[in-house]
Amino acid sequence: MIFRQFFDSESSTYTYLLASAVGREALIIDPVKERLAHYLQAIEDLDLKLVKAIDTHTHADHVTALGDLRESLGCVTVMGEYTKAECVSMHVTEGEIVDVDGLRLQALYTPGHTNESFSFVLKPQSPEAVFTGDVLLIRGTGRTDFQGGSADRSWDSIVNKLFVLPDETTLYPAHDYKGWTASSIGEEKRHNPRLAGKTRDEYVRIMENLNLPNPKMMDVAVPANLACGQE
Repeated sequence: MIFRQFFDSESSTYTYLLASAVGREALIIDPVKERLAHYLQAIEDLDLKLVKAIDTHTHADHVTALGDLRESLGCVTVMGEYTKAECVSMHVTEGEIVDVDGLRLQALYTPGHTNESFSFVLKPQSPEAVFTGDVLLIRGTGRTDFQGGSADRSWDSIVNKLFVLPDETTLYPAHDYKGWTASSIGEEKRHNPRLAGKTRDEYVRIMENLNLPNPKMMDVAVPANLACGQE
């Protein structure tokens, strides 16, 4: 399998490019507009055909490259069924399989960070990895105080959907701010300071008292991302 992880230092965003092999069809998850040339170069170098570009949710800290990738390569743009982005070509539902040349991702509805967030499980018949967007981060969780976020729903998504995956499932989030590149479901169960040994009520209190400033690009990024980054 081809797997490439890209990092945008301005927004601390991870983007993932996957294909079953060199020369095959591919998909990309959570691409950043400013890194478009980087993705196009990798796709060309690996002789891939990008057929799907996925956003896990409407990002507030960077502008997506979904629209640019569709314009450049003719790929299908994909988001969850509850997104308000009218430019998206394909809307996935809970449990739906995204199949790209035999590479299978199962969509999981995991609201909490936003009310339309989805995660994607690689090889769901025997899970190898999960791409969690912002709902579950490495040793952290995505904020829940805007875009329809909810600490209660975040807890449910993490504990009742993500934490039921096998412990060895590799965790790939959409962001990291401390230098982690990957984790696992088992690691986060044991070591995530917001979750390990915590009750739902304790988690909700933690999330409701973070008092974080709004992302500096929020007023630009959210409207732009509702137009797939091409507004």
